[in-house]
Amino acid sequence: MGLVELDLPAPAEMRGRWAALAAVRETRGWGDGCRAEGPVWHYDDGGGNWLDLHHLGDGRAVLVGNDHECSPDPEELPDLSAEVPDWWRPTLREAVRKNEHVAVVYGFDGTVWWRVDYGMDDGFSAVDLPALTRERTRERISGTCSYSPSGAHDPTLPEPSDEAVDALIAADADLTEELVAAVVGTEGREPAAAAAAHARRFLEA
Repeated sequence: MGLVELDLPAPAEMRGRWAALAAVRETRGWGDGCRAEGPVWHYDDGGGNWLDLHHLGDGRAVLVGNDHECSPDPEELPDLSAEVPDWWRPTLREAVRKNEHVAVVYGFDGTVWWRVDYGMDDGFSAVDLPALTRERTRERISGTCSYSPSGAHDPTLPEPSDEAVDALIAADADLTEELVAAVVGTEGREPAAAAAAHARRFLEA
């Protein structure tokens, strides 16, 4: 079936954005849905749609995931375990073992992202990973800041400045309490220091 090249940012380009959002979500108590655990970066939208980026060493990575509304049903996809390169296969098999259905399977060879040329929408765009662009990350961070720690939307909460958000992203996961506090403030929030530590786990991959 062959592979097709994808126009996606390298993992290194996404790290600062992913970690910045993780820090802000942690201040709201939502850190579990945007986190790093060793070589794996996780994102979910809170509605059952998710992506995991696995770092495999030597600059390689495999991204797996699924959107329960927009990804094709299992019977609609080819057997991806038979179609992907050998070095993708262990990550895919483990993801299927844990999650049953996996429609998104992309591999980064150190330079370029690839996927199997199965000729259908796999649901990746619907998951809407904010770390793909600075603009998406900014929007998601601002949106997160409009919720109180109790989970209630509060439009009266101050919106972070672009400068503060950009500084959070530019730290490339090496976050400090001060950088986080400049975006979320401190009153009535989870400690900014804990959120910074949560984000620094992205440096472990």
